[in-house]
Amino acid sequence: MSEPASISSGIAARYAAAVFDLAQEAGVLQALEADTAALTAALDASADLKEMIASPVVSRDDQARAIGAIAAKMNVSDIVANTLQLMAAKRRLFVLPQMLADLAARIADHKGEVTAEVTSAAALSADQANKLAATLKARVGKDVKLKTAVDESLIGGLVVKLGSTMIDTSVKAKLAALQNAMKEVG
Repeated sequence: MSEPASISSGIAARYAAAVFDLAQEAGVLQALEADTAALTAALDASADLKEMIASPVVSRDDQARAIGAIAAKMNVSDIVANTLQLMAAKRRLFVLPQMLADLAARIADHKGEVTAEVTSAAALSADQANKLAATLKARVGKDVKLKTAVDESLIGGLVVKLGSTMIDTSVKAKLAALQNAMKEVG
């Protein structure tokens, strides 16, 4: 990891730890989870918002006004709104995406959940997703939340990433393995 990236992740982790602890003490973890999801969705949906929080050209006051208006419009909890204002005042909004990811991980860990990244050749039906989540839960002993994506180049099958474990049952991977085996023979 590059030095600036590790500095950013350290800043994000400190803010996430503080916000998580405050929310836990106040008994508002459920609201924090909703705020985290809403802010993550807003960042994913708006290139302008991403640009505003990362731009060194936007003044501290303008960032504070903009993030304050967004927090008010989204009706986030006081803890999150105050944290966003503090981050703007300290010129730390650029770590917001990392902080939200860290918060989501802390909340999931607190709830005893793990997230599995699932890439499939076609969108999974609700029944398939439920069966996969149940199978993974039996394997890891925790509730499994699925983060799904579609990659048609897989041809068929799934690629599942669960923590440091990766399970690749895609046709693409099997064809690549077969191609390597054919090279060794020939």
